[in-house]
Parts: sequence; structure tokens; C-alpha cells
Amino acid sequence: MLSKQSMEGRYQVSMLALDQMVPKDHLVRKIEKAMDFTFIYELVEDKYSTDNGRPSIDPVVLIKMVFIQYIFGIRSMRQTIREIETNVAYRWFLGFDFDQSIPHFSTFGKNYNRRFKDTEIFERIFYHILKEAMKKGFVDPSVAFIDSTHVKANANKKKFTKEIVNVETRCYQEQLDQEVNEDRVTHGKKLFPLKQR
Repeated sequence: MLSKQSMEGRYQVSMLALDQMVPKDHLVRKIEKAMDFTFIYELVEDKYSTDNGRPSIDPVVLIKMVFIQYIFGIRSMRQTIREIETNVAYRWFLGFDFDQSIPHFSTFGKNYNRRFKDTEIFERIFYHILKEAMKKGFVDPSVAFIDSTHVKANANKKKFTKEIVNVETRCYQEQLDQEVNEDRVTHGKKLFPLKQR
């Protein structure tokens, strides 16, 4: 028997909590359960005024918006905002109900330029989240895979600044080089020469 879907459901008023509409196994629920984002407030409190100016967008919401963009592979912040406006799970993750308007896509960029530029806030957030993920067993620190693409830079070799970088990002290079060479031998290819550091 041929059935036709009634379009009246579009205009049905229902009493629902946003929480009821997000699947129990959705990735945003798993992230919310695993990670406490309140540590961000302490990192950014000196970037905000406590007693004057208009109320700001919650800094945790700003960081979670970027999380959504990268985790779900959304190409731009403009598109991320469009997705948040229509995606119930994203609204739930950010703490927005159906009636609340989502911040304009330029909000993150303006906050970055005015508050967070030339700071280490994003690195500190990244390392905190990475450590939490390692503590909870989501990341195995014994193996690291690094993907890089050589891009020729038009850089001034006489003008540079010295910066201290974290050693963690370089500690697996010898192990990675060795594994690459083992794989090359397995496939009958010539070994890469190991660089002395």
C-alpha cells in the first residue's frame, strides 16, 4: 500500500528536553563525559575584565566551537556556525537551547585577535587535553605518527627569533625513523639514512 508522509509534523509543538534528542552514543556526549573544560576559565581569566564592559561569550563555548570544527571536519568557522544552528547535538555540547542565538562566525576571530593573539593559551589548552586523553587511555604515547609536507618558504634567513619548543613533539623521531626503515626493508626498498641530531 502506498503511503504519503504528512507534513503536519513540521508544525507540531512538543515538550522535549534537548538532552532527549542527542543520541546516547554520540561523540559529543563521549567528549563531554571524558573532558572537563572548566580549566579554560583559569587560563583566560586575566584576558577578561571582571568589573566593566558588556558580558562576553563564554570562553569555553569559543573553544568548544573550534573543537566541533576540527573534530567533525568542518572547513570554516562560518560553516561551523551554520552547522551549530541546525545540529541538536552541537547545541547540546555548547549548552545552547533552541531559542538562543549562536554567536556570529566572526566572534572567534575577533576574540583571537583582541584577547588570545601572541599568547600560549591554545598550546596550554592543547597540552592539557592531550594529557587528560593520555591519562584516560585514549592516546597511546608509545607511538606517534607525524605527517608533514615540505613547503618552500620565502623567508628572510637573516631575520629570526629563537623560541623554546616542547621536547615531547620530537622525542619519538628516532623510533619513527627506525619503523619507517623496517617497513622499507619489508617492501624491498632502500633504507633512508638516519640523521644525527
